[in-house]
Amino acid sequence: MSASCVTGCMETDSFAPPASRQPVQTLTIIALGDSLTEGYGLKEYQAYPALLEAKLQKVGFSCSVINAGISGETSSGLLSRINRILSLKPDIVILCTGANDGLGGINHHLISSNISKIVQTFKEHQATVILTGMKMLVNYGPSYTEPYNRLYAEIAEQEQLLFMPFFLEGVAGKPELNLADGIHPNSKGYQIIAASVYPYVLKAMQMVRRR
Repeated sequence: MSASCVTGCMETDSFAPPASRQPVQTLTIIALGDSLTEGYGLKEYQAYPALLEAKLQKVGFSCSVINAGISGETSSGLLSRINRILSLKPDIVILCTGANDGLGGINHHLISSNISKIVQTFKEHQATVILTGMKMLVNYGPSYTEPYNRLYAEIAEQEQLLFMPFFLEGVAGKPELNLADGIHPNSKGYQIIAASVYPYVLKAMQMVRRR
């Protein structure tokens, strides 16, 4: 993904919902992933999809953000349930997957293949995909972590996606923003994540509106 595309996602503050006199398209946004999306250990309203929906609706957008995260899921598991997600007819998909694959030491080629297939399937069904990157723990060693950390940007570049380089930016490694396990965000952490995802969703909405 070129720097201009990533930067462009941040230049959407002036994007406003349609005027009330115009027909309003209610958008279906699917937040898709594992426990980081589901909101492990928290109430559903505290996880980022609910916070994002509230933020969008507060400024006048007609949309529904569906939390389709499943704790413990891998990219292979997500690929296996993609038809159920398609039945929801998503306009926009926020894709955050692969963390459990990495923690399990799954070959990065398989992770990349799975994510690419997921992305391509959504694109075939006219859904705009926002891909969020992940980073692996350094104790897995550079021979694993380096190709793992690159694969998200490589997929975004190849598929020309809106790309959020790191889903946990500003949250990872900060005890005050995570649960006691040090892995999953707490309610304060999800507020930061929702704010970080927001400009990418605005950009995706612009793309949907132009279709």
